[in-house]
Formats: sequence, structure tokens, C-alpha cells
Amino acid sequence: MNRILLEDIEIKPSKVVCIGRNYMDHIAELNNEVPEDMVFFIKPNSAISDKLNFPQNQNSCHYEAEISFLIEDDKITGVGFGLDLTLREVQSKLKDKGLPWERAKAFDGSAVFSKFKSFSDDVSKIGIELYINGELKQKGDYSLMINKPIDIIKEAKTFLSFEDGDILMSGTPKGVGAFKKGDIFLGKILYENKVLIEETFKVN
Repeated sequence: MNRILLEDIEIKPSKVVCIGRNYMDHIAELNNEVPEDMVFFIKPNSAISDKLNFPQNQNSCHYEAEISFLIEDDKITGVGFGLDLTLREVQSKLKDKGLPWERAKAFDGSAVFSKFKSFSDDVSKIGIELYINGELKQKGDYSLMINKPIDIIKEAKTFLSFEDGDILMSGTPKGVGAFKKGDIFLGKILYENKVLIEETFKVN
């Protein structure tokens, strides 16, 4: 099974629980409707990677930077920077037909993570930034989330169980877009506007 690092401890998440459409500006930029209920989807362990690889046999792929939380005993115990890679054209075709998104969201290597840090502080003070080739592309924080992490966990538990070591991806702010091989990503997780986590990825 694929693993993440919490500090220097290897953890093998059984799955990544993702929430979609959790920032108003991101909903608007994709011309989506504001959902009445939380929108969930799952990425399997096989999607997890610490490398940013452009999907094979694809012409286009979008990045979505997300504040990502490590879950243990149904509580947040760690935080990391995550990228939800999305085959947007594939996703649009599936949505138009009312079909599931797995082909667009759950492919191998579609959940890219930094190292995680132990975290038990106030989640309301967390933010995220993504730079690509030195240019700020995405910036968001807790205050912009429609659904807050604790509420997302509570709602998710109405239909699934979190195994210790699972990851929650809490949605992406505006600024998503396409990327290409050779791009340099710099992801940051901020706490009280100070850098808590910083990780660089080169697209292979």
C-alpha cells in the first residue's frame, strides 16, 4: 500500500475522503451550482503519492490545492498540503451524463501530498497557498470554506467510517487550472499566516 509521512513516521491510509465545491469562488469559476448537501468522493490508497506525475496518455490535467487533514479516532491529528489532480475534460463528460467521477478523480497518483505535521491546534487559523513557477495561483483559508472540517467529518461519518490514518481533503479555493511537465509547484500550509509546511514538487 502507498504511504504518507507524519513527521518521519510512515502511515498507510486506507482512503482519502474528499469534499467538492467547498469554496464559493471555486464553484463560480467552474460554473457549478451551489450544492444543497455536501458533495463527497473517495480516492483509494492507490491514488496516493508524494511525487507529482503528469497522468499517462492524457493531454490535459488540472491541479487543485487542498488543506489536507490526517484523521485518527475520528479527530484531526495532522495537517499536510495536498493536490487533488483532476482530468477536467473527462469529469465534465461524466457529469453531463450523470455518471460517477472516478475516472477523472481516482486514478493512480491523483492524490499528491507533502509530509504531514502533527496538529491539534485551532483549525480556524489554517490557510493554504500554491505557487507554480514562482507565481501565486491559489490562496485560501478556513474562513472561506462553506463547510468546516469538523462538520465535514461529522457528515461523512453518517455513511462511512474513518480508519486511523485516513486523509480528509477539505476542498480547493479558486485558481485551479492546467499544468504541464517541468512545472515547479510550491505548496504552503499556513498557521496564523506563518508557514507551517512548505513542499516543492516538480512535474514529471
